[in-house]
Amino acid sequence: MFALQYSEQGPPEVLTVGEAEEPHAGPGEIRIAVRAVGVTPADWKLRSGAIPIEVRLDWPHIPGIDASGVVDEVGEGVGGVAVGDAVFGVVDFEKFGGAAAEFAVLVAWAAKPDALSWEEAAGAGGNVETATRALRLLDVGEGTTLLVEGAAGGVGTATVQLAVARGATVIGTAREANHDFLTGLGAVPTTYGPGLAERVAALAPGGVHAVLDAAGSGSLPDLVALAGDAKRVVSVADMGAHEHGVHLTWAGSGDTPGYEGLAVAARLAAEGRFRVPLHGVFPLADAAKAHEVSAAGHVRGKVVLTVP
Repeated sequence: MFALQYSEQGPPEVLTVGEAEEPHAGPGEIRIAVRAVGVTPADWKLRSGAIPIEVRLDWPHIPGIDASGVVDEVGEGVGGVAVGDAVFGVVDFEKFGGAAAEFAVLVAWAAKPDALSWEEAAGAGGNVETATRALRLLDVGEGTTLLVEGAAGGVGTATVQLAVARGATVIGTAREANHDFLTGLGAVPTTYGPGLAERVAALAPGGVHAVLDAAGSGSLPDLVALAGDAKRVVSVADMGAHEHGVHLTWAGSGDTPGYEGLAVAARLAAEGRFRVPLHGVFPLADAAKAHEVSAAGHVRGKVVLTVP
């Protein structure tokens, strides 16, 4: 098969499209012919060597953790899905990639609703799983007031919509240019930076019950102060979270994955209550540019690659 890959860490130019060994669906897995694949911060941080943790990558490494496509292999013990079905989902996170290819093996998936394009569905999997995991850790539900730092990004937009669907009130921080966008997702927008505590107090006089840091911008001391307790704050983006007593949850952190959120997001999308904003769509051959755009920050929604 063909696949996006790199054999050493470095700048975006190390990415190439070439031949790779085909994967096959094992027990509990499915294989898809990939139509589109998401680009996550983990992809370019792994590629550049920016993630400050011990990660062992097999070379050449194929990036990509979420994708959409058509099922072409069904592993042993798998029910409810058949060859030819349109799905979206995620790969085995312990492999740190594998989706940016002609074929990819998924360990969790949901039927792709007609309401989502291939590109939108491809951008949903990783963000929905992460958002669902974080909302569970924060015990967000009916009557909860949740503050999302970095609400206009990929994880942020998924978190806002899933939290609103649970009956929560969501305050989301973003640049002022994104405020109308956040309002459309169901959040109450505000700007980030100095004075956040005063702005949030005006929007939520009763305080906030939980805080999700989806930005990793160094604001955790302020977020902990807003929450009143570090245990009520979860970060998905700040590798130094533990220094502030904040739990960092990521694909390899040992927290129970939020796979159940995939079916929830699919149902909400079919009802018109969940969408996947796309910041940019690039062909697989332009993956280097896609990585540059994602790494530049201020991304509204998800960056996605189409697979020919």
